[in-house]
Amino acid sequence: MPQTLKVRDLIRQIRAAKTAADERAVITKECANIRSQFREEDHECRARNVAKLLYIHMLGYPAHFGQLECLKLIASPKFSDKRIGYLGAMLLLDERQDVHLLVTNSLKNDIGHSNQFVAGLALSALGSICSQEMSRDLAGEIEKLLKSQNVYLKKKALLCARRIVQKVPELMEMFIPHMRSMLQERNHGVLVTTVSLITEMCLLSPDVRSHFRKQVSNLVRTLKSLSQSGFSSEHDVGGIGDPFLQIKIIRLLRILGRGDSDTSDSMNDILAQVATNTESAKNVGHAILYESVLCIMEIKAEGGLRVLAVNILGRFLLNTDKNVRYVALNTLLRTVSVDNQAVQRHRSTVLDCLKDPDISIRRRALDLSLALCNESNIRGMMKELLNFLGTADIDLKKKMVAELLSIAEKYAPNKRWHIETMLAILDVAAAYVREETVPNLIALVMNAQDLSAYAVMRLYTSIEKNIMHQSLTQVAVWCIGEYGELLISGHCAEEEPIQVSAGEVLNLLEKVLTSAHSTLATLSIALMALMKLSTRFDQSSIERIRSLIAQYGQDMEVELQQRSCEFTHLFTKYDAMRAPLLERMPAVEIAAATTAAAGDEDMESGGVPDAEVPAKAMPASIAPVVSAAAPAPVQEASLLDLLGDSMPAAAPAAAAPSSGGGGDLLDILGGLDLGGGMPAQQPAAPVMGGGLMDLLGGGGGMEAPAAQGIPPLTAYEKSGLRVVFTFEKVPNNPNNIVTVTATTTSALPTPLTDYTFLVAVPKVFQLNVQQASGNVVPPNNSGSVTQVVQVANPQRQPLRMRLRLQFTHNGQPIVETSDVSNFPAGCV
Repeated sequence: MPQTLKVRDLIRQIRAAKTAADERAVITKECANIRSQFREEDHECRARNVAKLLYIHMLGYPAHFGQLECLKLIASPKFSDKRIGYLGAMLLLDERQDVHLLVTNSLKNDIGHSNQFVAGLALSALGSICSQEMSRDLAGEIEKLLKSQNVYLKKKALLCARRIVQKVPELMEMFIPHMRSMLQERNHGVLVTTVSLITEMCLLSPDVRSHFRKQVSNLVRTLKSLSQSGFSSEHDVGGIGDPFLQIKIIRLLRILGRGDSDTSDSMNDILAQVATNTESAKNVGHAILYESVLCIMEIKAEGGLRVLAVNILGRFLLNTDKNVRYVALNTLLRTVSVDNQAVQRHRSTVLDCLKDPDISIRRRALDLSLALCNESNIRGMMKELLNFLGTADIDLKKKMVAELLSIAEKYAPNKRWHIETMLAILDVAAAYVREETVPNLIALVMNAQDLSAYAVMRLYTSIEKNIMHQSLTQVAVWCIGEYGELLISGHCAEEEPIQVSAGEVLNLLEKVLTSAHSTLATLSIALMALMKLSTRFDQSSIERIRSLIAQYGQDMEVELQQRSCEFTHLFTKYDAMRAPLLERMPAVEIAAATTAAAGDEDMESGGVPDAEVPAKAMPASIAPVVSAAAPAPVQEASLLDLLGDSMPAAAPAAAAPSSGGGGDLLDILGGLDLGGGMPAQQPAAPVMGGGLMDLLGGGGGMEAPAAQGIPPLTAYEKSGLRVVFTFEKVPNNPNNIVTVTATTTSALPTPLTDYTFLVAVPKVFQLNVQQASGNVVPPNNSGSVTQVVQVANPQRQPLRMRLRLQFTHNGQPIVETSDVSNFPAGCV
């Protein structure tokens, strides 16, 4: 028989291993020795071998083969064997393994053992590995121990009862009658475990919570005694009497006082006393004060008590300990919605936390600062937040820019301030703005006609210094094209307006056109701006404008080439129509601009509002389709105006499909369909190259026959929301039309409102999106919203789609995206 190593010798050998391979070799050899001794039933060394296995298990190596040996040690009459056996059971067994049920009988016998330390071992093991089966078998034994006079066993039995209640909540009824007497105990351990058990039962059952509200006076009395003197000096920590029990009681009071005015009133005085008298110089005091603040803010406390709680958190913000400051910021963020006015008093301290070197504190301070913004302080808060934006970490800037833009729009005192703020944000962090910011800012400038001169002047000076940030450049170039005459007139509300000549404006636009940083979207807007300026500036500038536009007549980008050729054609053959066509655009609703931006968010155009960058000009491989929830005709017209393209009322029905990106203006739009908003009497425009009748297979109002053998596809399924595609295919159609019916259902208990289904496809496909059946998805799969999408696939490429689902759930707006490429083969 191999020699048995002592536990200390094994630890010494493992620690002496220089590499992981040496360590594995030592452990493998020792495990083999242990196995052989287990097979030989070596009773004398069993406890030592199990102890070594437990150390090996702590190092992360498998030790499951020692489970039965633990049961044998538990059954041994020796206390030393039982101690190792129960320790091994707690580490190597859990309720997922059937082996642990074999220890139930030994636990039952040892719980009733005459030696309290043996019974204590069994109770400790039961509290660690108790399962539902064990709970039902041993709950009666635990209840008997609750009547014991031995406080050592009683506190362990209470912890086992807590575990049993967690596993089998219906068993709590047998423990409830004992709790009142337990709360009268003076022993620290019994009180702590009793309060823990009551807290667990109150969390599990509202009825039990109502029952224990009668004991609030006893809890208040105990807490008052603790806060004044403490039960005994042995439980004092830093001069505070029994802080662990205080925290447990305050937490239970918070649960009992939640939503009950009478109970809350009975604990107001003691909470005020604890919050006032607790020493906050040490960490233990911070813990009690923090729990007191949570309790005050959650129960129906008096207004003065809430102010006291917020002031405590304000003192936490001045603490040198970063953990304390973080906890204070986190709690204040949750408190803003409860007592905003009290939190506002600490606004300056919160703003100072934005300068903290710890990134986690800066994040929380930023969230709280944004939550503190309102109509009365927006000017000062925005100034501080813009200063922080300039030095913020990159990962904070994108989120922060979106929040600042939203707050500026919500609390803007006037349009001038709103425009100034948006421009300031673009100046500082233009690279991080979301795409819809560009159309929103343009719509804002268009609606503030009296501020147009000021806005175009500010934008001109901004990009004169830096044209690298494309979002800012796009807004500036668009406004220069639209309000160029105001820029050179010198009439501006600024105190010191600058004088700009037409040549300087054209020089700047030429700089944008030749810049390596300019995207295709920016170049397209710049060409359109030049064309508009041909009617804003005098005749001396027209020749230079024509020359700049003509340079792109042979550009490699089809979009730029087509714009150049069409604009040049407008100069030569239709010069009389140029001025009427390029008149200043009327004001649009910002909501329409937002809708347009939302439809194009997934595109790589930079959110250009006047596309002047149509869908096919975008460098992304996906062309946008407007939401199927059709807007009103007035909004639709505004959207077309905002796009800056002239859409004819009727287009030739026999227009040939474009093969290289050319063709008429509607073909450039890459399948833009406005969801049925056009008047019914107008002829259908050739959105996809051919006429609309050709798109529908020449069937007029006839329903297309169902495609045979194309199975349905679950296109999206997450968190109860499901979108299923069913397919119909028009036979013998040259455009290879597939009709996709998207059916949206929801298994959530509440309806999804403002539901919008957006879809985009690569440019080799062409889309026709019909109006949705509704914008509310019923709950519990009780109904559905259907949407019909027709896809033309003349090149018979594998079908791919990008979905964007927008809806409101429980008052929160939610946006989900998904890429779908696993379409059935019959769709090609």
